[in-house]
Amino acid sequence: MERLDGFDRDILDIIQRNCQLTAETIAEKVGLSTSAVQRRLKRLREDGIIKAEVAVVDRKATGTPMVFIAGLEIERDNYDALAKFRLWAEKQDHIQQIYYVTGAVDLITIVTARDVEHYDDIAALIMKENPQIRRMHTNVVLRDIKLGLLVPLSACDDPGR
Repeated sequence: MERLDGFDRDILDIIQRNCQLTAETIAEKVGLSTSAVQRRLKRLREDGIIKAEVAVVDRKATGTPMVFIAGLEIERDNYDALAKFRLWAEKQDHIQQIYYVTGAVDLITIVTARDVEHYDDIAALIMKENPQIRRMHTNVVLRDIKLGLLVPLSACDDPGR
């Protein structure tokens, strides 16, 4: 994989904010030709740097307004537990994100649900289908303060520069 240059970083910064912009519009913003931007975008996709281009949907408008942050404890002597849970969770659309972490729990999950009862059903399914999960600690999100998966790329976003 090639190292990202300034143009790649500028292109990535732009498309993270709006992936529907045309190569022509991006080219005008970064100072390259349209064909150069198209080549770079193709390479960034092929190299797996651009993982996906998706629509961000308003949860409330779709009837799934609630978010729960669940810390999961896995069995200590079960080395396959993490892999088994990951494979199972990949098929569960309500489990939005999973992080393997240090601290009091082993995994942090972000789960969406219609309401508390729906989350309770999801939590029961997690425990039923994954006996290697010993305990769940759940926090209910009261309000979204900031949402995003944007990766800071520009020099002004890097506090070390």
